[in-house]
Amino acid sequence: MIAPGAPHSSAVADAEPGPPVPAEFGPHAAIWIGYPSHGELWAEDLAPAQAETADLVRALAGPGGEQVRLLVCGEEAMADAKARLAGLAGVELRPGRFGDIWLRDTGPIFRDRSSAAAFTFNGWGGRYILEGDETVAEQIGAAEGARLTRWSAVLEGGALDHDGAGTVLTTRQCLINPNRNRFWDEAAAEALLRNALGARKVIWLDEGLLNDHTDGHVDNLARFVAPGVVACPVASGPDDPNAQAYEAAAAALARATDAEGRRLSVRRIPSPGPVRDEAGEIIPASHMNFIIAPGAVVTPIYSDATARAALAALGEAFPDREVIGLPAKALLTGGGAFHCISQQVPA
Repeated sequence: MIAPGAPHSSAVADAEPGPPVPAEFGPHAAIWIGYPSHGELWAEDLAPAQAETADLVRALAGPGGEQVRLLVCGEEAMADAKARLAGLAGVELRPGRFGDIWLRDTGPIFRDRSSAAAFTFNGWGGRYILEGDETVAEQIGAAEGARLTRWSAVLEGGALDHDGAGTVLTTRQCLINPNRNRFWDEAAAEALLRNALGARKVIWLDEGLLNDHTDGHVDNLARFVAPGVVACPVASGPDDPNAQAYEAAAAALARATDAEGRRLSVRRIPSPGPVRDEAGEIIPASHMNFIIAPGAVVTPIYSDATARAALAALGEAFPDREVIGLPAKALLTGGGAFHCISQQVPA
């Protein structure tokens, strides 16, 4: 078991900012992935979600060129992970403790190879409070030997995207939602991002995807793919439930400049269109929830028809990486996809 440990240091709001969080498209030392482990949460979707996660790990450790650290909770889940991934080079199975697999939100945000910031996690505004989630940042920080700076503010990693030069993308719907930090406004949020994560410029988008229990995490809406270049969905057709959010985000990005003063270039990636759960409700499926690995980009796909166009567009955005589309419908029943269950460690 990875010892949860205690924060290695504390910090105050007027701490010296330091360098910005590296971009995900930069080099990695490793990537952490959460493995679906709790039958009481996933029910009949547990085995399919485990299969989707194992396929993701194979892609990341193979063409992706990643060193994968798979965080697994409990003996049954560990036995399943070993059976699915036996003999796979570049993969370490790490026993740990967590409420669920969303390491992007419960894990630390690495500033560099040896230091990371950890924030308070309140279950996305109090929706899902699960025992163990509050320990994930310390577990990963301790396993990496990283100095962990704990901040009292409520913040999830999926609410932010970084260009590596101090530009941060986020949404108002999430970051200044009173269910996280009751008295925050944009200025207060920007001060925290500057001090804790080295942000020099924050680009504010309005709302994320329909029915997203994260209150509009930006990693479903807009992502940096290169310096000065952001990917953003385009609606699949008139029935796309997120068409308005996509167009509002794309327009805001096209008007924006980054921390270096460059006007952003916006690449449009076809959306999956309406994806529904078994009850017929729209669920927040997005090709934006991809993982950028050194040798590949792995994106969730939900139908062959929309996947072809999305993979082609992502291939143009990432000409030096292999673009791989993998099914993620079972993971989406838990509320997220590939990026949500990952946390990279920069080289």
